[in-house]
Amino acid sequence: MLAGLSAALGAGLLWGLVFLTPLVLHDYPGFMLAVGRYLAFGLLALGLAWFDRAALARLERADWIEAAKLALIGNLLYYATLASAIQLAGAPVPTLIIGTLPVVIAVSANLLDRRRGGGEDSAPWSRLAMPLVLILAGLVVVHRDSAVAPEAGRAYLSGLAFAVCALACWTWYPIRNSRWLRARGPGLSRAWATAQGLATLPLALAAGLGYGLWEALSTDGAGFAWPLGPRPLHFVLMCLLLGLTASWLGTLLWNQASQLLPAALLGQLIVFETLAALLYAYVWYQRWPTLPEAAGIALLILGVIGGVRVFRRPQRASAH
Repeated sequence: MLAGLSAALGAGLLWGLVFLTPLVLHDYPGFMLAVGRYLAFGLLALGLAWFDRAALARLERADWIEAAKLALIGNLLYYATLASAIQLAGAPVPTLIIGTLPVVIAVSANLLDRRRGGGEDSAPWSRLAMPLVLILAGLVVVHRDSAVAPEAGRAYLSGLAFAVCALACWTWYPIRNSRWLRARGPGLSRAWATAQGLATLPLALAAGLGYGLWEALSTDGAGFAWPLGPRPLHFVLMCLLLGLTASWLGTLLWNQASQLLPAALLGQLIVFETLAALLYAYVWYQRWPTLPEAAGIALLILGVIGGVRVFRRPQRASAH
């Protein structure tokens, strides 16, 4: 339990860097930030694959197909739909929808576990309800000022649909990824992170080339300075940083947590990413959280603690 929680916390701290990058590279389109991140992830995976060559060689065709599915849906499709949602509906409401991930994943995973007969990975709804309510309440309080939607129109409603699609993508990803890893036993966390990076590389490359072609045809070269933009060095360094830490190392730690913790508890621990993003934002803006923000963060932490207590397995009596 402690090792799994530590791995999930580390992944959340690294994934929170993704929310800081658009502030640092504010003059770059969100789509190109996503392409750059996953292109760097894939290129780094090429080098790291040498260290995992033995484990990668044991992966079968079905495993590589699974890695490609996870890369497409959990990486590129998730960020593409999220970016579209923010463009069409503004950032606040899509952020609130995505912020419900810990609750949606926990409920979905628990439903699946109980349909399959329960066991140690499932929990009674009566015990799971309070932690989920605390997490949801904390997310609502933190984003309370973001819940006011602009006048609804076709573009706004399309943005909400994209946000729901992004929510579905990253509800599916951790549950699917966790079940694959736990079905194959320990020792594959690093190799599976590398495999997903290798599977992401051609997808990110195709997406980047497609964006460059679209820019050339739609703006006659007057738009984004494809491929590296106005600050090439900053862009490359930030993409490499995200590719190594948020993508590869974060995925590795999350894979370790996936092997050690029940999926319904793991879904709640995505809240660590939200907390890390808030911390980095306060450091960037050089301010303390407001009282309602602090109250919301406290509710989030209490919800996670409650979730840990629900899924903590009782200690066996020692033999005498």
